[in-house]
Amino acid sequence: MKKNVLFWILAFVITLASAYYQRVTGPTYPLAGKQTIANETIKYKLDRTHSGYSNQEVKVQVANKNVSGTLFWKRYKTDDEWTKVEMVRRNDSLVAEMPAQPSAGKLMYKVFLNTHEQEFDLTEQLVVIRFKGDVPLWILIPHVLFMFSSMLLSTRTGLEIFNDAVKAKKFMFVTLSFLLLGGFLFGPIVQKYAFGEFWTGIPFGFDLTDNKTLIALIGWIFAAIALMRKKNEKFWVAFAAILMLIIFLIPHSVLGSELDYQKIDKAKTKVENVK
Repeated sequence: MKKNVLFWILAFVITLASAYYQRVTGPTYPLAGKQTIANETIKYKLDRTHSGYSNQEVKVQVANKNVSGTLFWKRYKTDDEWTKVEMVRRNDSLVAEMPAQPSAGKLMYKVFLNTHEQEFDLTEQLVVIRFKGDVPLWILIPHVLFMFSSMLLSTRTGLEIFNDAVKAKKFMFVTLSFLLLGGFLFGPIVQKYAFGEFWTGIPFGFDLTDNKTLIALIGWIFAAIALMRKKNEKFWVAFAAILMLIIFLIPHSVLGSELDYQKIDKAKTKVENVK
C-alpha cells in the first residue's frame, strides 16, 4: 500500500474515532440504560438536548400495565421546588411533558416507576436537558462538514510533515481554510440560531465550544508561521495537529452556553417592583 493512501486511511480513522468519542461522551448525548422492574427489563433513553420551542416529552417504554410513573423536574441551578407530573399511559409507554425553555435554558429531571409494592428510581441520577433553537440544515450541514474536514486535514498534515514538507504546507493551508469556514463563518451562525449569540467565547464569555475552536486556530496559525519561515516547522505542525486532536476529544457541548435563571428572576423582580 502506498504511503499516501495509508496516511489518508489513518487520518480518516483517527478523525472518525475522535468525532464519535466526542459525540457519545458529551453532556447532550441521551442517557441510556436499563433496569429490571416487576420482572420486566425496562430499557430507557432519556433526552439531554431539545431543539425548538415545544415542550419536551419524556417517554419510557413499560409494557406492564401495573407499573405507573412519576416525573419530577425543576430549572437547573435554582432553588425552585420540584414539580411533580404523573405520567400517563400511551399504549406500552409512560409519557409526561416538561415546559419549553428559552434558548440555553436547562431543566433537571428524574423519573420514578412504581409498582404496588415498591418505587424505583429509574436512572439513579439527575438528568439535565438543555434547550436550544432550531438550526436550519443549510447552516448545520456545512458547519459539520467543514469542521470534520478540518480535523481530517489537520491529522493528515501532521502525518505528512515528517514525509514531505511541501505537500504538508498545501494541506496546512486547506486545513486553515476549512477551520475558518466551519468554526468562524458557519459556527457563529449555528450559535446564533441555537442560543441567540454569535460568539460566547473569549473575550465575551467562557463557552468551551467557541474557545476550543479559537485555540485550535491559534495553534495552526503558529504552525503556518513556522512553515512559512521554515523554522521548527515539524515541531509546530505536529503540535497543532495534536492540539486539534485533543480539542476534538473534549466531549461535545461541555461548558456550553447556559441560561442564568437567577439573573432572569432578578430582572423580573426589578420590573415588578417598578410597577
